[in-house]
Formats: sequence, C-alpha cells, structure tokens
Amino acid sequence: MTILFDANAVLRFILNDNEEMANEVEEILQKETVSLSIEVLAEIVYVLEKVYSVSREDISEGLLYFIKNENIQLTVPDIAETALSTFATKKLDFVDCVLFAYHSNLHYEVFTFDKKLQRLLKNV
Repeated sequence: MTILFDANAVLRFILNDNEEMANEVEEILQKETVSLSIEVLAEIVYVLEKVYSVSREDISEGLLYFIKNENIQLTVPDIAETALSTFATKKLDFVDCVLFAYHSNLHYEVFTFDKKLQRLLKNV
C-alpha cells in the first residue's frame, strides 16, 4: 500500500515538535511506501520559510535529504529536485521554481509576467 503524506505529517517529522506524531511518521516511513506530491512539497516549503523562518538553503538541503529516503516516492521526482535546488540559490517563490523545473527538465513553455522568472527562463 502507498500512503500519501500531507504537509503536516512531514512537518511534524522534520521539526520534531510533537514527538508522538514524529515517531508515528517515522514508523510509517520504515514500513510503508510514502508518496509525496509537488503540491504538498510546496506547502512544506512555504510553512518552513514563512512560519518557522528557516533559510532557503536549509529548506532545500533538508528536503533534498528527506526525499532521498528509499520509501518516499515523489510524484514528479526530477521536478521536485530541480525546484528545491533552484529555490536555494534564486530569489523566487517555490512555485516559480517548480515552473522553472518544468521548463528546464521537460521543455514546457512558461508564460509569465514575473520579471525574475522570465530572466531565469531565458538563461536555460
């Protein structure tokens, strides 16, 4: 069986701010296959940055490490990894980093009025 995690489950595990919940997530990660969507990843990034004031670099590094767990399956792994790596180094919202990842990895054309994103897209 594959379990789809929501942002709250991942946040409890990463932040370990509720030991009981973090332990429950850890047990699931050891026994089951867990799916993580790009939408949930975006919410995790937002909460870590805006609510917990975690740096972009730490968010990227921590989540890239977390998603390497052998029992975690990302719905779009290459997109997630590129978006997280881009997020660490560019001053873009995470969703813009996801759009950039679709452009750079899958050659999607992105239509945007966002000047920062336009500049990044032109450099690919």
